[in-house]
Amino acid sequence: MKEDKFMNENAGSSTFSELIKNYDFKEKNFRPGEKIEALIIKITEEWIFIDLGGKSEGCIDTSELLNEEGDVSVKEGDVISAYFLSARQSEKFFTTKLGNTPIATDHLHEAFRNEIPVEGIIEKEVKGGFEIRIAGSFRAFCPYSQLCIEKSDFVEIKGKQLDFIVIEFDGNGKNIILSRRPVIDKIKRREKEELKKTLKEGMSVTGKVASITDFGAFIDIGGISGLLPISEVSWGRVDNIKDSISEGEELRLEIIRLDWEKDRITLSLKSTKPDPWISAEKNYQKGAFHRGVISKLTKFGAFVTLKPGIDGLIHISQIGKGQKIKHPSDVLSEKQIVTVMIENIDSEKKRISLRFAEKEEQLKDETRQDDWKTYGAGSGMSMGTLGDVLKGKLKKGVKSFNKP
Repeated sequence: MKEDKFMNENAGSSTFSELIKNYDFKEKNFRPGEKIEALIIKITEEWIFIDLGGKSEGCIDTSELLNEEGDVSVKEGDVISAYFLSARQSEKFFTTKLGNTPIATDHLHEAFRNEIPVEGIIEKEVKGGFEIRIAGSFRAFCPYSQLCIEKSDFVEIKGKQLDFIVIEFDGNGKNIILSRRPVIDKIKRREKEELKKTLKEGMSVTGKVASITDFGAFIDIGGISGLLPISEVSWGRVDNIKDSISEGEELRLEIIRLDWEKDRITLSLKSTKPDPWISAEKNYQKGAFHRGVISKLTKFGAFVTLKPGIDGLIHISQIGKGQKIKHPSDVLSEKQIVTVMIENIDSEKKRISLRFAEKEEQLKDETRQDDWKTYGAGSGMSMGTLGDVLKGKLKKGVKSFNKP
């Protein structure tokens, strides 16, 4: 056996002892395609022997590790990566990336069966994909859908050397189909596992907007996709997320929830900005008057936005001015600008109770009023008082009632 011959040749060698003294000698069974890091213990004209532990060794064809001048590119004592191919009798055969050597249909067949990566050089674009040269002289085909490269980059990839997985092999090497997807997926899984060790709830991350939906946006945060729900875009109300962010935009976000069992990461953009409710009681004191915009009408009242993220409620009982109404929309409309008084505020529950201001109670701060003029002009809403609006709408109701 080559192992016995090698061990006898090196018996008593202090150099050899130094090379292997830190390695584990427990013999191990290998799965086809399994990747290992191994110490080179002997180089011959035909074979490179690697230490597998347990006083056993593996063989790699020396031709796999020759440089352009035909010289061996490694030396005894180097640690290299290799993939297990097969065992024959007591010998175990390994290979480095198969693109480094022109040997053999057998090795390519092993690569196909065990999903061992092969190196391929992109030769030219053909119908439906690219022609790839692998293992020296074998011609293979990679469909566009399996290349995992943007279409805009097709022109620049000719001559590039990439890793592939053989997904179809006819046995004689006449029909070989390759894919980059398993290679990319493996890289992403590795990156994901690394990220899992570092990501924590509450930490800030930078991500790029990958796609936008009606319910939020998917963000790429370095190989892992997270969801930014529409409710986490802003402290204020967001009706259309595309008005706030766009695809390809880079954002600074906060991780608010991690669920590795379901592979879900929930992100927040608004959490990176000050919460307006922190200073709400200082800015919106009980009894003070403010202008706001009616943002939502419900059967129980009208919500008024005082500033983005700060909304108060006028109960329906405060809207009819003594007249019974079925719905706030009978006398009010969304985007209408109104003057209100703060009746009560609870910052902890993020609630503000409001009532409409009477005509004599209207805000006299011209600067603050001016803040809403642009909004009012843009929405086409009248700047009249609530009393004027209610009078007009209730009068119309009376006339209709008295009309014969």
